[in-house]
Amino acid sequence: FLAEREWRIRRPDADDDDIARAAAAIKTAKRPLIIAGGGVLYAYADDELAKFVELTGIPVGNTQAGVGVLPWDHKHSLGAIGSTGTTAANAIAAEADLIIGIGTRYEDFTTASRTAFQNPDVKFVNINVAPIDAYKHGTHLPIVADARKALVKLNAALGGYRVGADLEQKVEAEKKRWNATVDEAFDTRYAPLPAQNEIIGATNRAMEARDVVVCAAGSLPGDLHKMWRVRDPFGYHVEYAYSCMGYEIPGGLGVKRAAIAEAKRTTAAGGFGGEAAEVRDVVVMVGDGSYLMMHTELVTAVAERIKLIVVLIQNHGYASIGSLSESLGSQRFGTKYRALDEQQHSFDEGGTLPVDLALNAQSLGVKVIRIEPGEKVIAELEQAIRDAKAAPEGSGPILIHVESDPLLDAPSSESWWDVPVSEVSELESTRQAFQTYTDHKSRQRKLLG
Repeated sequence: FLAEREWRIRRPDADDDDIARAAAAIKTAKRPLIIAGGGVLYAYADDELAKFVELTGIPVGNTQAGVGVLPWDHKHSLGAIGSTGTTAANAIAAEADLIIGIGTRYEDFTTASRTAFQNPDVKFVNINVAPIDAYKHGTHLPIVADARKALVKLNAALGGYRVGADLEQKVEAEKKRWNATVDEAFDTRYAPLPAQNEIIGATNRAMEARDVVVCAAGSLPGDLHKMWRVRDPFGYHVEYAYSCMGYEIPGGLGVKRAAIAEAKRTTAAGGFGGEAAEVRDVVVMVGDGSYLMMHTELVTAVAERIKLIVVLIQNHGYASIGSLSESLGSQRFGTKYRALDEQQHSFDEGGTLPVDLALNAQSLGVKVIRIEPGEKVIAELEQAIRDAKAAPEGSGPILIHVESDPLLDAPSSESWWDVPVSEVSELESTRQAFQTYTDHKSRQRKLLG
C-alpha cells in the first residue's frame, strides 16, 4: 500500500466539433475576453495561453487561483477580475460579447455576484476538465477538456484571427489607468501608521520574481488580488475559496517545503549546470486576526530550521469585516480589539488591548524584526524583508512586525459582491445601504448564458 508509485493524471482531449464551434464564436465576437482560472496553472498551460493571446490579441482577466497565468505587465493581461478585481478587467468584462472561461469555476467573486457581464448578448465558452464546472450557470458552449490541449487545438482552429484595433486600444487605456491607480496606492505615504497598500507595495518591491507570497484571509487577499504585481506562474499562493483564517503560516510552511523539494529536484536533474539550485523565498502576509487563530506552526519552522519569512500586519481588529460592515451600514460594529466599556456594553470605544504579537513570536523562538510607527516605516519594512531574504537557508523563521491603519482602504474595483442588507433598520446608514443593495440586485443575471 505504501510502495512508491507514479500516478498519471489524464488530460482529456477537446472534442473537434466543440473546438470548431468555439472558434466560430470567437471569430464573430467583437469584444471577447478570457477569464483564466487556476486550471490553467494546474494544466501547465500558461505558456500555451500566452501564445494564444499574443496571436489573437484577446485580453485576459484572472481569478484568485489564476494569478500568475501571465505576468502583471503582459500587454494583454488585465489582472484580477470581479469583486476584488481591477477596474481594467471589470470595464472590459462589462462590455464583452464573448467570455472564454479557461479552468475557472465562475465563483461568486469572479462574476461579481453575476453582475460583471452587462452586455445583453454576451455568450460563454467554458473550457474545464470537470463537467460540472464546464456546464455551470448555463454556459453557452461547454468544452470538457484539459486546458492545455484545448488551447493548442483552438489556436490551430482560429487561423490568423485577431481582435479589432479598437479593443486593443481600450485594453491599453484601461491598463494604463489601473496601473497609475496602483502606483498611487503604493507610493502615497501616511504616518505614523501606513496604509496596507503601502505595505503590499514595499513587500512586492523587496521580493524577487521567483519568490512566493502566501496569504489567506481578511482584507489582504482582496487587496493582493487586484494590486500584487506577479512575475512568476507560481509566485502567488492565496487561499480564497473559503477565506480560511489561520491558513497563512501552516500554508506558508507547506509552500516552503515544496520550494525546497523543487530546488533539490532541479539540482539532481542538473538544471543549474551542476550547481545547487536556489530555493525560492516564501513570504507570508498575515493580519493579527488570522495570526491569533493559528500561528503555532512557527514552532515547527523553528524546530526544523525552515527559513520562512512572515510579514505580520497588526491593525488591532478585523479590518476586512469592519470595512464590509461599514459598507452595509452597520458601522464596523464589534470589529475592533478593544477593552470592554462596561457602561456602553461595547468593545468599540475602549482602549486598545495591550497585545504584543512581536513578543509572542519571539517567545516561540522566532527571530523578530520590529518596524516602529513613524515617517520611515515603508523604507524600513522594505529593508527588513531584504535582510530576511539574505539569511541563509536552514536559519529558521523570521517575523517582521508592522502596524497599519485599518481605515485606509485599497482602490475600488468598481464592482460588487452580493451581501444582503437588512431591509428594516433604525439606522440611516443601513437604510441607504439597502437602497444601494437593491440597485445592484437589479443588474444580476439569472444565468451566464
